[in-house]
Amino acid sequence: MGVIIVREMVGTSPKSWSDAARQAVATASKTVRNIRTIEVVKSTARIEHGEIVEYQVQLKIGFEYEG
Repeated sequence: MGVIIVREMVGTSPKSWSDAARQAVATASKTVRNIRTIEVVKSTARIEHGEIVEYQVQLKIGFEYEG
């Protein structure tokens, strides 16, 4: 492995924090090649009427530089 570039993003899901992370990786992989790692930096949720309606994860996604 050479150089790894790290970018931050936020994934969301109505189901769970792990699904929010999966959604973020799936979206990123549409335009970014060679994703190697993710780090969940922060997990939060949006609440409406006392219920969780959206799970959110802030991620650092690492991908290998093709130079």
